[in-house]
Formats: sequence, C-alpha cells, structure tokens
Amino acid sequence: MSCEALESRLEGAVNISIRKVGPATILDLEGAFRLGDDKNLLELFRNKVKEVVESGSLHIAVNLAGVTDLDSAGIGELVRAFTSLRKAGGRCVFFAPTKQVQMLLKIVRLDTIFDLVEDEASALTIV
Repeated sequence: MSCEALESRLEGAVNISIRKVGPATILDLEGAFRLGDDKNLLELFRNKVKEVVESGSLHIAVNLAGVTDLDSAGIGELVRAFTSLRKAGGRCVFFAPTKQVQMLLKIVRLDTIFDLVEDEASALTIV
C-alpha cells in the first residue's frame, strides 16, 4: 500500500493533515474541532473536504484520535462530509474517536448513522 502525504494546516484550533493510502484519502484531525467559534475555520474545513472530493477521491477516512474538543458546528461539518460523499457515490468512515468525541456522537445518535470504527486498519477495510 503506497502512502503519499500531503499536509494542510488550518489557522486556529484544528490542524488537518491529508494523506493518501491506496485508493483512500485520510484526514487526520488534531486539536479542538470547534468550528462555531470561527466562520473562516468552518469554511476552510468545508473547502478542504470539497477539494478532496473534487480531486476524485470518494473514499475518505477521518481520523478523530487527535480531536480534543468538538462543538455543534464541528459535528455539523462531519455530517456534511458524510452526506456529500454518500451523495457523490463515495464513502466516509470515521475512526479512533476519543472517549469524549465518542460520547458526543452517541448523545446526538450519530454513532448509529456514521460508519465509526476503532482504528485506521478497520477504516481502510470498509472505505
């Protein structure tokens, strides 16, 4: 499996690293995913996902292991990414959520809608 790394940093609380593993694109999120505090940050994340999809990558795995905090706007953007990929005929899988993020996703019942797995290897088998 080849791995080509691309890195993109968003100004503010969250860093996003993008890497290609086989046919899948992995978005590694690191930091507080609090997009409601900054509309520019929200737009930057949205545009980053859009760029990945427009580049032809319809199989995305989102690494939540480094997410320290998540607000409602962040949750909304995860839903948007999941939905836009599904509409495009692709798949979006989320993996390795922290206990806090997993609890938040469970509270809003997205754990029953999202493809949510424990680790990257599991994500790559279903993406």
